[in-house]
Amino acid sequence: MINLKLTIAAFSLVTSAISAQVKDTLAEKMMMYQLPNGGWGKHNSDKKNVDYTLKIDPKLLKIIKANDNDLATIDNNATSREINGLIKAYDTTKNPVYLKSAEKGIQYILSMQYENGGFPQYFPNSAIYRKQVTYNDNAMINVLTILYNISEGKEGFDVVNSQLKEKSKVALQKGIACILKTQVLQNGKLTIWADQYNEVTLKPEKARAFEPMSLATGESVNIVKFLMMQPITPEIEKSTKSAIQWFKESKIEGYTYNVSKESEKAIRTLSKKEGSAVWARFYDIPTNKPVFGDRDGSVKFNYEEVSEERRMGYSWYNEAGTKLIENEYPKWLKKNKISQ
Repeated sequence: MINLKLTIAAFSLVTSAISAQVKDTLAEKMMMYQLPNGGWGKHNSDKKNVDYTLKIDPKLLKIIKANDNDLATIDNNATSREINGLIKAYDTTKNPVYLKSAEKGIQYILSMQYENGGFPQYFPNSAIYRKQVTYNDNAMINVLTILYNISEGKEGFDVVNSQLKEKSKVALQKGIACILKTQVLQNGKLTIWADQYNEVTLKPEKARAFEPMSLATGESVNIVKFLMMQPITPEIEKSTKSAIQWFKESKIEGYTYNVSKESEKAIRTLSKKEGSAVWARFYDIPTNKPVFGDRDGSVKFNYEEVSEERRMGYSWYNEAGTKLIENEYPKWLKKNKISQ
């Protein structure tokens, strides 16, 4: 019996040693691009999102080796994409270096959270709008989803060490509290959320020149989906119902928004379609009218007045609210036995 146990133990050690050497090509590249503070940047040397299926970019690697932590961001899925990828790679290979790299990334996102629960777009870089609490492009929700998965032991995150798990639980609750605090009141009525907020006052602010201070529909859809993942509280129920009501009242019926490509150029068209509905990307906070920005910082209420470059270079409408209202929200009500 003793010999058998020793044999099994030895076999386990050998298996572990072999597993530790298994490599994942994408994960190896992710680790090479990781910054000293644990985060990742979002661009390669051609100013495009990093494509981990391509060969190592020597120019980008040179930048990384310069230890420029100011590149670290959660914008454009940066950092959250790599943490998720490394956890997946660890689940497949059991190579401990992938878990260690992912945990370093998790420590980074925990370190960047404000005391009020919000997350900036960049950290430690605080230039211009980079320090604002950022829902834009789902930056904060991507991070909070990771913290949620760590807290619940889901999507392979059950392997994260217990210390990070406890810290993630605290950070998650602070983040949810921030979401509830930043839901915009419009004439005394809860609506949806803005793209970005002042990191101190938590008041909505403008971001890039063509992104005016406004309600942001695409990001708000994902905020509502995230809230619907959480245990029900009176505050979450009220927040969710209020947002859904806003989406119902603010949809533009009888239209569809299509994006097609001619060569490298995107062609975006708003056209009539019976039975369909769209929402503008942004709505003016005081008036709840669709609002559009331009490169020169001007704000327009007529889509046709936006410069062609911006009309074709930015998605000004979306249909994301339809599935939320018609499918996901009813399922949430039924699951939690909540009346409308």
